[in-house]
Amino acid sequence: MRRLAHSEFVSANILLGMPTPQPGDKAPTFTLEDQSGTKVKLSDFKGRKVLVYFYPKADTPGCTTQACGLRDIRGNVGDTVILGISPDKPDKQKKFDEKYTLGFPLLSDPDHAVADAYGAWGERSMYGKKYMGIVRSAYLVDEKGKISHAWPKISPKDTPTNLTKALEGSL
Repeated sequence: MRRLAHSEFVSANILLGMPTPQPGDKAPTFTLEDQSGTKVKLSDFKGRKVLVYFYPKADTPGCTTQACGLRDIRGNVGDTVILGISPDKPDKQKKFDEKYTLGFPLLSDPDHAVADAYGAWGERSMYGKKYMGIVRSAYLVDEKGKISHAWPKISPKDTPTNLTKALEGSL
């Protein structure tokens, strides 16, 4: 099976009724459980900017780099909310949060419905084996609930940098 290029992946999602949100689109809404068992809705943060980022698995090297990078810039993003989403169960998310003192909601999306809605669920490959999983992605949602920036297939190290640049207006 041939791996799809990003543009083909986006096109396939559109054909299947799962378009990848683009800047200017209304952000897909969701309600998910966080690491403390609290239901969190995107609409809870209306009037604030929200970084919604998708990561494959808590407490793995890339995901730890990404989450700790966002933790480290939290004081520089004003009242922008950071929400991490993965298929992990809340108890695993809680251990991840406590181990690295992340301090922002980590949301559980075990059936990957929200990841699907954001185009962050797709074919991945590791050691030549193809499988379906989280495609590391990030979206900045503006105060009115629209996508202002989209970063599909983002690297863990670029997530904090891109968020900072977007908030400064240089992206």
